[in-house]
Amino acid sequence: MSKIEISNDTRIIRHRTPARFSHWLLVICFFMTMFTGVAFFFPDFAWLTEILGTPQLARAIHPFTGIIMFAAFIFLGYLYWDHNIPEKNDIRWLKGMLEVLKGNEHAVAYNGKYNLGQKMLFWTLNLAMVTLLVTGIIMWRQYFSHYFSIPVLRFAILLHSLSAFMLFTGILVHMYMAFWVKGSIRGIVEGWVTVRWAKKHHPKWYRDEVLPELEKDLQNEAEGKHVKTKALFKGING
Repeated sequence: MSKIEISNDTRIIRHRTPARFSHWLLVICFFMTMFTGVAFFFPDFAWLTEILGTPQLARAIHPFTGIIMFAAFIFLGYLYWDHNIPEKNDIRWLKGMLEVLKGNEHAVAYNGKYNLGQKMLFWTLNLAMVTLLVTGIIMWRQYFSHYFSIPVLRFAILLHSLSAFMLFTGILVHMYMAFWVKGSIRGIVEGWVTVRWAKKHHPKWYRDEVLPELEKDLQNEAEGKHVKTKALFKGING
């Protein structure tokens, strides 16, 4: 077998279509749920309910957009939970935190598909989502709230508010990280990143998971074999 030369500009799959669809569905539902929730919690922002037409309509829709958001997030969690389990190698990222903040993450860490910061955020958001769902159901006046006592409802409202703040803060951190690392947004919009990007930001993922499949894909391509690729990006549905 001849040696395969892989260009740093070669496009590789970062996120497949189901993951990207779920991500953007989650984004849409997050903003709809967040705006209506803020309007309910802070009277000064009541005008936000007009985004959905009327306050009554916003109050009716809020729980359903929250449930869709939860379902989309859980699906993403199912796809990526195994890449978000902390491992011994992540200690390098933690020890090099100052360099990471300076933008020199590649010099101090050997990241898998996600770094330790992303993993911590992933599990934090999972906790916030589950708490929001449970407390939201307890608070859902139309269907469930009459089954619970006033103290339980008050505690659910408190937890719901704290979890919403946790989720909102986590999403802001996630957005900042996406803009900070050039190429990340393209990965979740178009589905691909370059070999150069993967080597720099997630070298362990590239070398352990992507490179073996990429070499197979390119070898098959060179031999004229028509097989379904696993790593090489061929189009928007790759």
